Amino acid sequence: MHDLAVLHLLMAELLAVSRIAERKLRDKQARRAQITQAARRIAELEGWSNVTVRRLSNEIAYSQPVLYAHFGSREGVVAAVAIEGFHELGLALQKAQQRVKRGNPIESISTAYLEFAASSPALYEAMFMLKLNVPFDDEATPPELRFAFSQLLHLFRERRAKSKVQAELLWACLHGIAELTRTKRFPPGQQKQRVKELVAFFTSSN
Repeated sequence: MHDLAVLHLLMAELLAVSRIAERKLRDKQARRAQITQAARRIAELEGWSNVTVRRLSNEIAYSQPVLYAHFGSREGVVAAVAIEGFHELGLALQKAQQRVKRGNPIESISTAYLEFAASSPALYEAMFMLKLNVPFDDEATPPELRFAFSQLLHLFRERRAKSKVQAELLWACLHGIAELTRTKRFPPGQQKQRVKELVAFFTSSN
């Protein structure tokens, strides 16, 4: 009986330790989410130049050492926001592809991509225009980036050897259109026509 009581006591202590660890992890994740959300909010309203560690610290009432403990630097915050953005972009492209029944999936994906870029310009800027210490097309590439690119890659899966290059070229075209539209080099009124021409090009280039 004594051994059984000791065993129960040990199990209770292990369970308590596990619960504490889970709570600490949840708290850490919640703090990280609060910090990245604040960074995104400031960036969308005022631009990335106003997203500083000091500003974030004041915005969410955490000390600067807490922010550094979570992200290491301002660049770490930007990288975390960008990685979130790639996950959200991947989900948007995945949903666009799933909605296609009779239409062309390339058109659906292209439209979703351009809508994403237009709806969250600061987020898109963090993903593609700001300096990131995030590897692309590398063994260490975060899964969120792979997930987003896989939605483009899936469009050309039947082209085998050319599938990756085709997906990269579509990505490059979409990024160019998004950026030229954002900087008002392209009038937005012709966006549908651009997408149609893009679809025709990639559909015919087998």
